[in-house]
Amino acid sequence: MIHQYKNNGYNIVLDVNSGSVHVVDDLVYDLIAIYEDTPREECVEKLSASYKKEDVLEAIKEVEELKDAGCLFTEDIYEDYITDFKKRPTVVKALCLHIAHDCNLACRYCFAEEGEYHGRRAMMSYEVGRKALDFLIAHSGNRHNLEVDFFGGEPLMNFDVVRRLVAYGREQEKIHDKRFRFTLTTNGVLLSPEIEAFLNKEMANVVLSVDGRREVHDFMRPFRGGKGSYDLIMPKFVHLAESRGQKDYYVRGTFTHYNKDFAADVLSLADMGFKQISVEPVVAPESEDYAITEADLPEIMEEYDKLAREMVKRKKEGKDFNFFHFMIDLSGGPCVAKRLSGCGSGTEYLAVTPWGDLYPCHQFVGEEEYCMGNVDEGVVRTDIRDEFKTCNVYAKEKCKKCFARFYCSGGCAANAYHFTGDITGAYEIGCEMMRKRVECAIMIKAAEADAREGVDEK
Repeated sequence: MIHQYKNNGYNIVLDVNSGSVHVVDDLVYDLIAIYEDTPREECVEKLSASYKKEDVLEAIKEVEELKDAGCLFTEDIYEDYITDFKKRPTVVKALCLHIAHDCNLACRYCFAEEGEYHGRRAMMSYEVGRKALDFLIAHSGNRHNLEVDFFGGEPLMNFDVVRRLVAYGREQEKIHDKRFRFTLTTNGVLLSPEIEAFLNKEMANVVLSVDGRREVHDFMRPFRGGKGSYDLIMPKFVHLAESRGQKDYYVRGTFTHYNKDFAADVLSLADMGFKQISVEPVVAPESEDYAITEADLPEIMEEYDKLAREMVKRKKEGKDFNFFHFMIDLSGGPCVAKRLSGCGSGTEYLAVTPWGDLYPCHQFVGEEEYCMGNVDEGVVRTDIRDEFKTCNVYAKEKCKKCFARFYCSGGCAANAYHFTGDITGAYEIGCEMMRKRVECAIMIKAAEADAREGVDEK
């Protein structure tokens, strides 16, 4: 499969199955578009109307050499691989601990319903959290590195339990020859110097929730009384990012129908000094006034292009930053299994409620038909686990024909379920945005390579 597109002055050709990316001139671009379905002589005849014949012949030779080298028009060899891989015994390597089903903000778009997740407000006890860590250790097989994310609601509302569970985990590391990588997501309201010091010592990554510009953030992320939270949290976030050396964190925002010009939100965060930024589209049914609809997509696509161009410009000026959705590794990237099957939800990765129930991920919590078991008995609904084990890009009809499938790994199972009723379905609006992000990310890599070549030539 070949995907061709033009972006920011670059003619880009992606060979989907090999992952090879080629930046080409107009002649090679036009040739590749017809090469597979057109006899060689006809290619020469068609293109010679616009280009010199000798140049066309040279271009054909180059394309043939790339094909022979396995960099163009390659075959898909992965379907049997992922089938065999999924037959392996399942080990759990990561947990999302819902340490607090409560929140001190009232974000308008919150899928967790202010932390309640279609249920009741609750705080995870130390005893339930300890059992969750024991469950993870017991079901992690030979894996040495394990991940635990403290999530909510707002996890800092239950900070004492967070602190105790981290201490327990560190004790268990020595006993079981494991290593915990702890992370935490916070809205920042309760951040203090003491908590910041703890996070910097114990958390491998911290996610800081902020939507960008003050007016955007305060409209979507107010306190329950309606007052905005931006002025309270931003000084804390700036300080925490600096205290971590501008790494091992990211500010994570959400854009909606009300701020389709989200590039301005990303750049406002960059202008405040943040180097690790993620601003992601809201996922909501069209009945919500803030939902992104198909009609919004043209404007959103232009925003991604605008942001990508600005990032290229800032890179040259020495003012670069990372944007999560444009971070792509063309030389290696994630392992093949990850590229084909995604985040591991329902198999390697599970969510734990405050009372110890197990779900495929945080976005399934509250969907009772997807309760897989609990920390006392373990996974008892193995049928759910098996359903997720077979969820990959080859189980999704629309993924098979999509050039971005090895970059999005088939997309989010929860989004597919909530929009189609099937984890192998496709959230179409999300797919469109994902394809655009992949194109922009590859263009940025092309621009970086172009800049390096310019330096080398000097």
